[in-house]
Amino acid sequence: MINKLKPILIGILCIGITFSCFEDGDDNGVFTRDINDFIWKGMNFWYLYKGDVPDLANDRFSSNEEYGDYLNLFSNPPDLFESLIYQRSTVDKYSIIVTDYIALEQQLDGCAIRSGFEVDFYTVPGSSTDLYGVVRLVLSGSNAEAAGLQRGQLFYGINGTPLNTSNLNTLFSADSYTMNLASYNNNGTPETTDDSIIQETETVSLTKAPYCENPIFKTEILDVEGENVGYLMYNGFIADFNSQLNSVFANFKANNVQHLVLDLRYNPGGRVDSSILLASLVTGQFTGDVHSREQWNSEIQEAFFNQNPENLINRFPNSLNGAPLNSLLLDKVYVLTTGDSASASEMLVNALNPYINVVQIGTTTEGKFQGSVTLYDSEDFGREGANPNHTYAMQPLVVKYANASGFTDFVSGLTPDIVLSENPQNYGVLGDENEPLLARALLEISMTNAPILFSEPILPYATSNKFEQFSNEMITDKELPKDIIKRLKFNK
Repeated sequence: MINKLKPILIGILCIGITFSCFEDGDDNGVFTRDINDFIWKGMNFWYLYKGDVPDLANDRFSSNEEYGDYLNLFSNPPDLFESLIYQRSTVDKYSIIVTDYIALEQQLDGCAIRSGFEVDFYTVPGSSTDLYGVVRLVLSGSNAEAAGLQRGQLFYGINGTPLNTSNLNTLFSADSYTMNLASYNNNGTPETTDDSIIQETETVSLTKAPYCENPIFKTEILDVEGENVGYLMYNGFIADFNSQLNSVFANFKANNVQHLVLDLRYNPGGRVDSSILLASLVTGQFTGDVHSREQWNSEIQEAFFNQNPENLINRFPNSLNGAPLNSLLLDKVYVLTTGDSASASEMLVNALNPYINVVQIGTTTEGKFQGSVTLYDSEDFGREGANPNHTYAMQPLVVKYANASGFTDFVSGLTPDIVLSENPQNYGVLGDENEPLLARALLEISMTNAPILFSEPILPYATSNKFEQFSNEMITDKELPKDIIKRLKFNK
């Protein structure tokens, strides 16, 4: 479920300078100026890094005229938005603006126009620019599944054109295309320097279509030396599936699951509340304890603190909509990760670390610890009453999260305890006890003193998640104190 801001009773139409509606005699520029006005005010109000952006300062403009002239510098609203981002390449890589918030809402609810599969792209052995793809995930009921696509299949091209670093975005973003399949030849040696990608004649044709994903991709209960091990592959923190997630854990509980493997390797994030819920389902013995602490821009932080410091703390719950959680009370959990494990997935690992033993297996995560909120062009930035003349919306970073020990700012990601990457020659079957990452977790469970094996990871050049416009989101649904407007209002 997408975040829809709860009403924030704003007593003025424009926060900051009280020129809610500078005059504009040019009809051609009215909508652009409205959008620019929305962008600046939304960023001035909410942006996590407001204090680092001079153009967002409360005293940036001395008059309505100066403010209007500033907005007129930007004929393309996204250019204004981009100019207000703090250190795009290193600090804020995630704030976005969209021209169609309907598509944004659908994507955040798990629905999008897609073929129904995910891919890892690797460089061809011996080349730095040629690429091949490995199908890593085929979604149930999708066009990709109907076409017979399977995890582990390789392809070298699209519509007969070999993939490379220059054409990947263009070829893979088409609505319909034909994949040219391939096979991996290791030449019978363990060395990769003599490996090659064989271009096959077989093809698979795909067309993108509307598809709504169930993030609960697979659950299994495995027997490991007489003990039950629960396995859950969870691919997105989507609030509409919270009750179903609780039901999954009810089944684990009914089957006396004693160990749990959480597979978050392809989970790019989602709703904060869903991440907190999953942390409580894994545990259950920490009800009421601090799950995470929030850090907003200085003005919002002060307003929350002055109203009630508890507003800045998330705690472990023990119920969902009045129903008890089917918590497992575990003191150890195994989490499978890759570079596509981001945001709310990382929050889960980080929040549990102070309380239980989290054994992270795979490769280093994305490194996103900030959350966003969806802002619309309305009086209170909520969906209701949004300007009917356009469908622009923003998702700026507004908050960052620290765990109960205060740990945050893991810009380089969360490093696994056991480094193990997926191998293009052997992706295995998800949920099968022989799939390499799951097999390593089961080895940890079966051996009291399992050896810690380190290997040089084989990292993909890119993944299909990187082509998703709204991936790696962590969405918060926090109601702001009503008195925040007084704190943010300033005179011209």
